[in-house]
Amino acid sequence: MSVDRIEKLYKNFGVLADSKDKNEHEAEYLEILTAVKGSSKEKRLASQFIARFFKYFPTLADQAIEAQLDLCEDEDVAIRKQAIKDLPSLCKDNKVHTQKIADILAQLLQAEDNSELSVVHNSLMTLFKSDAKGTLGGIFSQILSGDDLIRERCIKFLTVKIKALGRDIITKEAEEFLISECKKVLQDVTADEFHNLMELLGWTRLGHTVIGQQELVDIVAEQAEINQNFDPKDVENDNVDRLIQCVKHALPYFSSQVDSARFVVYMCEQVLPQFDDISSSEEGADPQLEILKLFAELCTHCGSLDNAESKIEKVFERLIEYMPLPPDSDTEKPSQEEPRLEFSYVECLMYAFHRLGKQCPDVLIKDTDRQKDFRFRLQYFARGIQGYIKKLREALQGKTAEELKTEENKIKVVALKTTSNINTLIKDLFHSPPSFKSVISLSWKPTAGSAKDGPVPGQKRHTPITFSSDSSLNKQSKTDKSQREIYQPPSGKYSNKVSSYVPSQQRGRGRGRGRGGFRGNRGWRRIY
Repeated sequence: MSVDRIEKLYKNFGVLADSKDKNEHEAEYLEILTAVKGSSKEKRLASQFIARFFKYFPTLADQAIEAQLDLCEDEDVAIRKQAIKDLPSLCKDNKVHTQKIADILAQLLQAEDNSELSVVHNSLMTLFKSDAKGTLGGIFSQILSGDDLIRERCIKFLTVKIKALGRDIITKEAEEFLISECKKVLQDVTADEFHNLMELLGWTRLGHTVIGQQELVDIVAEQAEINQNFDPKDVENDNVDRLIQCVKHALPYFSSQVDSARFVVYMCEQVLPQFDDISSSEEGADPQLEILKLFAELCTHCGSLDNAESKIEKVFERLIEYMPLPPDSDTEKPSQEEPRLEFSYVECLMYAFHRLGKQCPDVLIKDTDRQKDFRFRLQYFARGIQGYIKKLREALQGKTAEELKTEENKIKVVALKTTSNINTLIKDLFHSPPSFKSVISLSWKPTAGSAKDGPVPGQKRHTPITFSSDSSLNKQSKTDKSQREIYQPPSGKYSNKVSSYVPSQQRGRGRGRGRGGFRGNRGWRRIY
């Protein structure tokens, strides 16, 4: 009986193939549609024949699509793969069905069989090449209304495949639709989804024009909720990780034309005052350092600040906490512990203070006692890092490019960059009045090897800062020396074994960019 049905299928195929007026043979096409309930061979033939003559029977389009969908859900993976492969043919000559077919294929992205999933991907790519906007419409319909697994896989598919398709296929019209739909999805996203969608938007025109970059920054600002109070203890919303992830996405778009002032204000007014409450449940993570590094980078392109002095004061207060005074010279306390020097934290905060200080250069000289106290701290810290700089340069001297690629030497290079940056900034701030002219490249940022990017291995070390100026303030400092004798410079945390030097910016780099965890798998949702 099955053989007879297969012969009948071939006969119907022959009638339709040979007919010049195919729509006169609706009965034959209907028989092909019923074959989706037959044997495995009937189903595979039906899949191909349905697609082959689909365009000639517009009144049977819905019925044909449903028949093909039945095959896509068949228990036999071979039949499913055949049906999925044939799906794009249903809209080859009529784009009106593209969105519906793309919607079906988007749902099929939840397939667990890798070979089947590969066929789904290929079919979607075929659809894109014939109608990119319609295909996007079908995929986004599932992103906006589908279940979590389908939504996740659709977003990941777009993130990977859109760039591969290129701008010849993703036309201006399709791109505008992509941008519009991404904005809709961003109203309610998880951390992973936010990362992927921002990557997509960065690929579009938004990432390549000043107006577009400002728009992306606005999107990030909304997601970071910088218009609301910062609560580092809010575990449910995971505000710390949210802030870190959001700022990372905003940083590439800041420039002289797109400034970061509102992010800097938020950091100064909301984050720094609660800095001690920032913590992580992850072993080895250091969100405090991660935030300080991001804050330093934000300050690079900070525009004019309203009431700049109050913001700079917040940075100064936090900086002072990491810049100890010299221990008192007291013979009764010979075992007094040396202060711990946190080079990485100081680099971030001193850079931020140095950058923002340009907007209020007299912030230090208003209070003579405070300036004198700060100079004591600067001198003590500067003398404390001289030994590191010397030993690190000696350790890196004569190393080949290949040798510098080892993990140990990479750490030493960053350590040298960190301490040298601090030394450069200290020399500026030690001036009377303080100077804000030096330009450095932060130690964790890639450099092109220019002179301003800091010293290179083997370069002559900076001259130690001393009270050699003739300024009245320095004379006052000399007078006070008997009251606070400069303590022997500390050797620092790692000076006993420079080869194992691990600056604090290397400890616990924090979370990876695509990590979730704001409110579980589908947390970090914006609620409107």
